[in-house]
Amino acid sequence: MCVHTSIGSGSKVLIIQTAFLGDVILATGLVETLQHSFPGIKIDFLLRKGNESLLANHPFINRTIILEKKDKTSEFWRLLKIVRKKHYDAVINLHRFAFSGIITGLSGAKFTAGFDKNPFSFLFTKKVKHILEVKPQQEYEANFPHETDRNHSVLSTWVNIPKIRPRLYPAETDFEVVKPFQDADYICIAPASIWKTKRLTRKKWKELVQSVPEDITVYLLGSADDKELNQSIIINAKRLNVVNMAGKLSLLQSGALMQGAKMNYVNDSGPLHIASAMNAPVKAFFLSTLPQFGFGPLSDNATVVEYPKALACRPCGIHGRNACPAGHFKCADIEVEKFTSFLQSS
Repeated sequence: MCVHTSIGSGSKVLIIQTAFLGDVILATGLVETLQHSFPGIKIDFLLRKGNESLLANHPFINRTIILEKKDKTSEFWRLLKIVRKKHYDAVINLHRFAFSGIITGLSGAKFTAGFDKNPFSFLFTKKVKHILEVKPQQEYEANFPHETDRNHSVLSTWVNIPKIRPRLYPAETDFEVVKPFQDADYICIAPASIWKTKRLTRKKWKELVQSVPEDITVYLLGSADDKELNQSIIINAKRLNVVNMAGKLSLLQSGALMQGAKMNYVNDSGPLHIASAMNAPVKAFFLSTLPQFGFGPLSDNATVVEYPKALACRPCGIHGRNACPAGHFKCADIEVEKFTSFLQSS
């Protein structure tokens, strides 16, 4: 183990990840690694408002600090005051934008680390390369770094142990909430995504639902904003035992339900990473993006599903788009029925 001399058990550490839900989940792998390396370490976590419920009940996180999306100037000074007052021994910044970079650099911590892509990385005591390139699908090799590998690389001069998988901690009450839905075999489907080119079409989700044996219940997950999408899939599938759960469960309750599913079907989006953090079985559809970007599933039982042939236009971006720039959305033309066939004989 390689350790920075001023950090150890009992040290106070701040992790900053103010990006999307999935990024926060993947950052929990770093929390696990630090706690197992330095039992008794005190870890705080700075994240954007709306994601804090993910870390409720987390046994290794002392406190969450919430970035409110208000006036950036006043919010910067508010957060910097909080961070400096805590006198952290180390600040680890996994975000690559200026706002978090300058807070890291001015935090007053003895050890500050982050990625070189952050415009204020020159203020860090340690910066590492963040390698994520957009290349044609066929140019990728089989081995590629996962985002959790990149996150752990920030600790390369501090602690060097095998990375630990991200993990979420639903409370006992969360498991009790979903228990009534687990009387019979079921699967979960999370059809939504912020980016339209990252989610299967309604037609494809309908086809997938129709291919599931009718003695298996189908739960369609999502936020309250996804009710209409889920309901349209139910109406078009014309199948019994399909339940619209949009807006009915918290993020951790969704994770508890996914953990007990025979399979979870997700896009390249937040629910994929919830499945990873719960070690839940998952089949993840990658359309306009690639798993080679480093955001694939980490569960023991995980399958990546892609259009079977290379497309010159794929990937068309790292985060997806609101519409297919080529107009054909060929990458979504997947025979989804193939991926429910195992349920027929189980």
